[in-house]
Amino acid sequence: MPEDRRDSDSRELTETVVKVWRNATVVKGGRRFSFAALVVVGDGQGRVGYGYGKANEVPPAVEKGIKEAHTALHRVSLVGDTIPHAITGCYGSARVLLRPAGPGTGVIAGASVRAVAEAAGIRNVLTKSYGSRNPKNVVKATMNALQRLRSKADVERLRGVPIE
Repeated sequence: MPEDRRDSDSRELTETVVKVWRNATVVKGGRRFSFAALVVVGDGQGRVGYGYGKANEVPPAVEKGIKEAHTALHRVSLVGDTIPHAITGCYGSARVLLRPAGPGTGVIAGASVRAVAEAAGIRNVLTKSYGSRNPKNVVKATMNALQRLRSKADVERLRGVPIE
């Protein structure tokens, strides 16, 4: 029964392959290639996760990444189709600044940040990536920022004081 529920959840999730890497190992008979895939999964309504899969062929690597991303889904605080406040996420030397934007702005972001934002359901956001441009670290920095977002109601509840 639980697997059926997971299948119904996975049907509504969108999967985006951010990047595929190829690695070559030189062996006696020539080169042996292996592949790694970074995948972002989200429902477009505030749930997003990422996964990293490695295999000897591209499709199994992508499948492993998708499977890992499904187990790593996180809920993100949204205000309409943007984020509640500006925030900077860090991972390694990668830093990602996310700022809320007005309606009609769109997702102003590079490929890695765009994949995460669109999977989470963010339609209007301004972003800037600093430091490392490594897609793995940029995706992790973006996820770090999104996980630390707090809605106004969350902050009021944590502080025990109404915010005007």
